[in-house]
Amino acid sequence: MACNVFIIHGAYGRPDENWFPWLKGELEKLDCRVFIPKFPTPEKQTMKKWLKAFENYGKYLNEDSIVVGHSLGCAFILNLLENKKIRAAFLVAAYYKFIGNDYFDTISKTFMKSFDWEKIKGNCGKFFIYHSDNDMYQPLSMAHGLTDNLNARLKIIKNAGHFNEKSGYVKFEALLHDLKRLVAKDL
Repeated sequence: MACNVFIIHGAYGRPDENWFPWLKGELEKLDCRVFIPKFPTPEKQTMKKWLKAFENYGKYLNEDSIVVGHSLGCAFILNLLENKKIRAAFLVAAYYKFIGNDYFDTISKTFMKSFDWEKIKGNCGKFFIYHSDNDMYQPLSMAHGLTDNLNARLKIIKNAGHFNEKSGYVKFEALLHDLKRLVAKDL
């Protein structure tokens, strides 16, 4: 087994949407064990409820694991990384603070906090951030702030929207390319 990979969806998300099933299939070809947990969203979603949903997967999260988050799933990952060590995190269309949209800020309020960036960086070997130049929910400044806080590698992808099916993302080749290199220990 190459490693355990977790794909974490965002608010309104599901394991069977966007590029998640495709990525799971591609990573399984590399002998990775891939988990895509289903989290309660959006009605009354809280960090506590997401942690409860993740309990059954926690035993597979270890220092050689890789996590891939989308949107609010990235804030969930940042919360996890204050207490768990992993190999790498891939954060797609990420946000880590309120975005000024009352609706989204309300449903994500328990995920947002003053993160312990030093602890997070100490618990994760590498960070990769993918952001679009035209994300309708997350401004590019969010990616730059996260990149600065994590000393991460940032890839800005033109016209990718929010990296979801609506934006044409049922495959995500750039992400797969970097994941393959990391699994092969070439990155």
